[in-house]
Amino acid sequence: MTQDARRHAPAAARNRDPILEVLREALPPRGLMLEIACGSGEHALHFARHLPHLDWQPSDPDPGAVASAAAWREAEGSPNLRAPLRLDVRETPWPIDRADAVFCANMIHIAPWAAAEALVAGAARLLPEGANLVLYGPFHRHGAPTAPSNAAFDADLQRRDPAWGIRDLEGEVAPLLARMGFGPPAIHPMPANNLTVVARRLSGR
Repeated sequence: MTQDARRHAPAAARNRDPILEVLREALPPRGLMLEIACGSGEHALHFARHLPHLDWQPSDPDPGAVASAAAWREAEGSPNLRAPLRLDVRETPWPIDRADAVFCANMIHIAPWAAAEALVAGAARLLPEGANLVLYGPFHRHGAPTAPSNAAFDADLQRRDPAWGIRDLEGEVAPLLARMGFGPPAIHPMPANNLTVVARRLSGR
């Protein structure tokens, strides 16, 4: 951590460019992008800088993360990067009532499943037809880990909190998306056995 409120997440520097390539295709030509669970705020800083046609709205439930994102914005932010919001997906109403896309990285495996349900339900409320919800992180596929490292990570998560764990894309995440009015997810392999998952909001539920 730097001497001010800025936090540094080494993984963000490693995965930001592969994620950015997917975002370039998945996001609209203009509009408001809501980032859920922005963490240190380094993703928001990078993506706002490289996607200047979008207004980027970071958010996080943790006051320390909000302070970090605000400090990064003050130090290096671009004009389209908004001040971070405190937003817990499980608390309604959210402090924002519309968005043209929603992005969330590395949240649903380090939170109870109820947080994933609240995330997708909230995105469904905010997004217009045709807009995308983009998720990044580790996922199991068809009931099995995608790599031994993911199996070990999942076991470690569940030792830390039994409500945590890597979610199964086909068995849990895709059915949740469908229940909340999203189409079948597009799946983009990422480094370190992660995935970026893009789901489009359909017209009705």
